[in-house]
Amino acid sequence: MAVAPGKCETPGCEAEASLQCPTCLKIGIQGSYFCTQKCFKQSWNTHKVIHQLAKGENTDKSAKEFNPWPHFHYTGKLRPYKNVPRREVPEYIGRPDYARHETGIPISEQAVRGSAQIKVLNDEEIEGMRVACKLGREVLDEAAKACDVGVTTAEIDRVVHEACIERDCYPSPLNYYQFPASCCTSVNEVICHGIPDTRPLQDGDICNVDVTVYHKGFHGDLNETFLVGNVKPEVRKLVEVTYECLSKAINIVRPGEKYRDIGNVIQKHAQANGFSVVRSYCGHGIHRLFHTAPNVPHYAKNKAVGIMKPGHCFTIEPMISQGTWRDEMWPDGWTAVTADGRWSAQFEQTLLVTEKGCDILTKRLTNDGKPWFMDHS
Repeated sequence: MAVAPGKCETPGCEAEASLQCPTCLKIGIQGSYFCTQKCFKQSWNTHKVIHQLAKGENTDKSAKEFNPWPHFHYTGKLRPYKNVPRREVPEYIGRPDYARHETGIPISEQAVRGSAQIKVLNDEEIEGMRVACKLGREVLDEAAKACDVGVTTAEIDRVVHEACIERDCYPSPLNYYQFPASCCTSVNEVICHGIPDTRPLQDGDICNVDVTVYHKGFHGDLNETFLVGNVKPEVRKLVEVTYECLSKAINIVRPGEKYRDIGNVIQKHAQANGFSVVRSYCGHGIHRLFHTAPNVPHYAKNKAVGIMKPGHCFTIEPMISQGTWRDEMWPDGWTAVTADGRWSAQFEQTLLVTEKGCDILTKRLTNDGKPWFMDHS
């Protein structure tokens, strides 16, 4: 097909060109000029790579060869890439009990497992949580700056790890039940607990980065889902509705409120927008322990135990999906994905119940606390 002329793409050929690749025209790629059919055929093996990129196909030969679970049935298009070696934390950084054990089992959490008793924090503990959560927010904001097309999730993990060390923090996920990285990076159909790897983020992806820091005896936990490049409108809507679900849930947090009511608020808003609420993963109590009572489900008609009181500290972290609420697990034992391969988003904040309502301890410190994707004007 004849189009406006340009330079021929064949290496070494500087001729004026007016022929365009028919496949590029079909899938909407601009440019791709060739002067003759001979030049077009000569360049085909290298030129066709851009078709694969435009279709979201994996063109990395090493990644194609990396197939740790050859007989596993994936629910979506995402595939694992190679991991990087576990990062080291300097000895001078204080760390939780599980960090020093090969098993990664948090002995302190195991000691109170099964108890529904919710700890009321004293003033000193509240101050410890405020500091840890502020530092956690700073770390996630550093990760947000790195999240872009072509950046690997392993690189985001490096940014998180180094930002933790700079703030005298231990990255809480590292070695927690043997988790191999310093943060969780959950891309597209991954609901949560994605392991950072060498896959570059692609234009149109979404990537959740879940950060927790441990500072002077306290954990601060938060996450956000980021748009990578040009994201489809229906995906952007998923991300925005997920944030709205979290915001609406936070609005009911106050003394005397039942923990089980949080799920009613979240599911009502998600379903009204055509989305579903993941049930397998919940919010949780947090302070000196990474995960503890209360259990905070995000779906309606749950049986969560407990009534909010001043001094309670916990997370709300809804996972909202385009399709089914059901999930499956990759063979790595961590990566939770949607059962139908459709995409899922998540946002999380750590909250402190106060006498009149709650404080968002991990609130963004710029743009009035709003998320990065909202209009701040």
